[in-house]
Parts: sequence; structure tokens; C-alpha cells
Amino acid sequence: MTSTAAADIGTEVDIKNVRRRTVAQAIVEYLQVQYSELDGERRRLIAGMYGIFGHGNSVGLAQGIDEYGVDFPHYQGKNEQSMVHAAIGFAKASNRAATLACTASAGPGATNMISGAATATTNRLPVLLFPADIINNRFGDPVLQQIEHPVERDVSANDCFRPVSRYFDRITHPAQLLSTLPEAMRVLTDPVETGAVVVCLPQDIQGAEFDFPESFFTPRVWHIRRRPAVEDEYRDAAEIIANAERPLLIAGGGVRYSKAQEELARFSAEFGIPVAETYSGKGSGPISELNLGALGVTGTVGANEIADGADVVITVGSRLQDFITASHSLFQNPNVKFVNLNVGSFDAHKMGSFPVIGDAKLSLAALRERLAAVDYGTSQDFRSDIADARKATFEVRRHDLQAFPGENMSQAQVIDVLNRTATSQDALVLGSGGAVEGIHKAWDPSNGTEIHFEYANSCMGHEIPAGLGYRIARGDAPGEVYVLIGDGTYFMQPTELVTAVQEHKKIITIVVDNRGHQCIWPLQVAKGGGREFGTQYRERSKESGRLDGAILDFDIAANAASMGCAAWSTTTIEEFEAALTEAKEVDGPAVIVARVERARYLSGNGAFWDVGVPMTSERPGSQEGTAKHLEGRARQRFYAATVAPNAR
Repeated sequence: MTSTAAADIGTEVDIKNVRRRTVAQAIVEYLQVQYSELDGERRRLIAGMYGIFGHGNSVGLAQGIDEYGVDFPHYQGKNEQSMVHAAIGFAKASNRAATLACTASAGPGATNMISGAATATTNRLPVLLFPADIINNRFGDPVLQQIEHPVERDVSANDCFRPVSRYFDRITHPAQLLSTLPEAMRVLTDPVETGAVVVCLPQDIQGAEFDFPESFFTPRVWHIRRRPAVEDEYRDAAEIIANAERPLLIAGGGVRYSKAQEELARFSAEFGIPVAETYSGKGSGPISELNLGALGVTGTVGANEIADGADVVITVGSRLQDFITASHSLFQNPNVKFVNLNVGSFDAHKMGSFPVIGDAKLSLAALRERLAAVDYGTSQDFRSDIADARKATFEVRRHDLQAFPGENMSQAQVIDVLNRTATSQDALVLGSGGAVEGIHKAWDPSNGTEIHFEYANSCMGHEIPAGLGYRIARGDAPGEVYVLIGDGTYFMQPTELVTAVQEHKKIITIVVDNRGHQCIWPLQVAKGGGREFGTQYRERSKESGRLDGAILDFDIAANAASMGCAAWSTTTIEEFEAALTEAKEVDGPAVIVARVERARYLSGNGAFWDVGVPMTSERPGSQEGTAKHLEGRARQRFYAATVAPNAR
């Protein structure tokens, strides 16, 4: 017996072994039986769906979730971009073994998710997006919110997702789900390929019916495997490291995802190799005298000093972005070599590195065995230099945490209070802005607090929804989820606080209020001619016609309270400490505003960062800033390919 829908694609299907569903209904039922397994731990791969429903998906996916959702919660987002950030936070808290799906209506609802998709892909974190699309049959063209391309008629606004996605498809026939959804699950669970998976759903196709084979809805487990590198890579990498006198380990996010923290600590201790940390690797290094802390533009003076003279740099699970490498100017040893342990070949070959392509935990263990066999270890002189570098870092930190006469409390002091309060049961979520340097450089990770750093895409507005996603993933586990942001980020995306209230999910958001984008004006002043432009929250002056009038007066705490949060506004360290204590006792989301000294930041470290500077200007200050920047560019290097000494 042949069904009409099945015959539509020339396939005969026994009606007893099919399930007639709409595309949207089939998606919901399929997602509910997909599981991941990592190191023997099995969990639901797609734990629920964030959605804002408009005409493009309210009678499609919304109907499917409502009728066929079983233990498949819907979270009502307040902004489409924020929904994706919440999914990112959920994925990070789940160590990339689970995520949330997100759906938005057609047009701006869909395109609002693009920044979130870019953030997920850049950070190598899995999210599954179902943006609604224009009507497939085209009978009513142009439909509401359709962008009409005069030449490429099959192009819609959703094609903007293509460059920021790891997988992209548009469903134009229900049968496509049979191949598209399994491929989407494969990409989500592949440590190399993971990122934003985008499946566009034209509005009419969401409601189209089809006889799906019952086997399509059979529960499936997607195994996240630990794949070893090849023996030749272990052998040659060990030979390169064995010849090093001043090696340096860089702990990236791959250390966390591979759960390789203990193996990294053992590797470091056994051979006396110091460790510096990237942003996503913050807190992944050993708690020992060999941890140098942050590396790069926002790194510690000690870590950067050791990096400057390193002869072998062993990178573990890092993209080696410009903030970490100081735009390829940090490593100045003329004979420096790089060994890159990474699960992905694309990242493993960066900066001319010798690649060890495989799971970080397995690779560290394999290299440790080979180095131990030749009794490798660093010298006492080098270890003395490491100790001196750590002392230099400590002195700078002590200076930055002091109370400066006549000034308000500093951002560094606020971070220090949080640092001393947080425990190993807590998590800290942050992203762009001045908080980045404060946590990367000054946070002491010995308290064991889990840190979610989004600084691959540096997307303002990421933090509050990501914190909520983190809390959803952690469920009822003990401990707080802290979100640290500046006022600039708060004004971009505070509305997921309403979702946190709605879901009874507690996050404690700390807003550093310094009346502007204060981490940008020093960059302008240093490289743009000593002038600030457009970074302060000021009124427009009647005299000049520019935004250089009085500093704005606003009350962030009152705004947060209006959304249902417990809220405090603090101006002294004592007030902040008291508010933090009280916030831990409330049941729902809390917001603490810390009014800090506007222009007080951490001490610089002299690292170079390459940005666009004005190559022509009639202002002497601009000319001086450009000249100094060009001096920094002169330190940038091309790193020749690293090969093993006895490579054939």
C-alpha cells in the first residue's frame, strides 16, 4: 500500500511502518530521541527549544512543540540573538555534549539570530537554529518580510547565515529531514566541526505533511569519541619538546572540553614546564607554582616575559587568536618552535606549528610517556626565572588592587571581592568589555570557580542570556551563576532577566557602572591622537553639537528591579560586599550595580595589539599614536614551519 506523500518522491512505503507528521511535528519528535555520550555519560542532546513565535513559526514549530513535545521544554526568549547566547551558555556548561535549539519567525526574527550564530561558531560551541523562511511555493510573492533579490530568486534573508554557520540547509521538501537532521546531529557532536547548525524552515513547509518511516524516530546515541593522534606525530613532537630549554605550555579551551586539566597539571609538574592560559582556557591550568596566569594583550607581565624567550611553545586546544599572540609579536625567541595539540587540523597548523591532531587528554598522556622515557626536565635556572616572573605578576596585582586616594572603588577591587567570595561550586560568565582584562589578568583561579569566557567573538549582550543558559544546564546543582558585565553590555541586552524571573532561575548579575565604554577610550587616546570620541555616556552639548556634555544620570538597579529582579546599587567596596552577601540569600535573579572609578584600569603589560590606525591625519597627536603603533608592527613575525629535528 503506497501513501500519496511517499509516492511523491517515488518511494513505496508500507503504511503500517510510517508516521504521518508535519515537518515541524517530525522535527520535535526526532529531537526528543537524540542523545549524546561522552566518556560513558549519556544525556539528551537537544534539551529543549528557545523560541519567539511570530507568523513564520507560530502555527509551525510552535504547534509541533505544543502537541508533540514530551519533556521538551519551550523557553520564551525576549530577543532572538539572546536565545542563541542562552544556548551557547547551556552548551558550554554541558561541555559541548548538549545544547538547546532556537526558533524565530521569518525576517528580522531570523536575522537577529545571526550574531549569536557567529558567536557559537567562532567559539566552537554547538547550537541548533531553526529560523523561519519565506514561503516556498511563491504563490503570494512578495510575502511579508521577504527581501526580493532581482537575479537570484532562491535567495532569502536567511542566506546571511551561511558564512557564520558550520552547517546550513533549507528544507524545501519534507523528505529532506531524513538526511538533514542526522547530519545536523553529526555536526553538533563533532568536536572538530561543531558550531552553529542552521536549518531554515519555509513557512508553508513547516506545516507540510509526510509519511516518515518509523525507523526515523528510533532513539539514537551520538558518541563523542576521543581520537588519538598518529604515532609519528607523538614521536616527532616529543623530540621537538625534548630539545627545549625554555618551553611554555598554553592552556586553551580544548583542555576544558577534553577534561584534560589533571593530565595537563601532571605534564607541567613532571617536566617543570610553566603554563599560561587563554580566555576559554582560564582556570584550566594547574594550581601550582608553574601557573603563570593569563597570556597576551591582557596577560600578566610574568607570562608574557616567559613567552618572549620561549624556545618551544606547546599549545593545547587553542585557536591562537591575536589577543593571545599579541598579533604574532609575543614570541620573540629567534629560534622559537611551536607544537600544537588540537583536535582539529585547521587550528593545529596555525603559526607554522608542528601539529598533533587528536584529543588533548590522550595527546598529553602520550607525550608525557615519551618525555619521561628520556628523563626530560627543565633546568633550575629556568624554574628560578619562572618564580621571578610570578613575583613580578604578584607585585603588579597588589598595586592594582589598592585603594587610590580620592577615587571611587575600582573595577579590580570589585573583581577581587567576587574572587574571594566565589567557590568551586560556582560559575562565572563574562564576555566583552573591561571585565575581560580584569578576569583574565587578575582573577585567582585557585578557588576552582568554573569560568565561561566568550572572547572569540567578543559579542556584547552575550553574558546575561549565556548565564541563564548556564543555570538551566546546571539545574538544581548547588552554587551560584555569576554574570559580570559593564553598563554598555547591560544596555544592549538586559531582557533575558525577565526570562530568568519567568523560569525561576537564579543568576547574580554584577554590572560595573562606569558611564560608558571605558575600555575603548584608552585605545582611542593611545592610537587615535589623544582624543576620546563617542565612548562616554554624555548628553549632546548645545554649544558643540556633539556628545561631549554632562555625564548621563541613570539608575540601572531601578531598571533591573522593574523586570522583577532583586537589585542593589553600590558605591563603596563595603556596600558591594554587603549586597553580594544579600544576593546569595534571595531566591530569584539578582542584579548588583557597582559604581566604580570611570578611568581606573589595570596596569598595562606593554604587549602589542594590531588594529587599524589613521595613516594620515593633520593632528600631531594622531601622528604620534600612529608612529608608536607602527613600532609595534615591526615586532610582528612570520613563524616558519616547525619540523622535527630528524624529520625525513
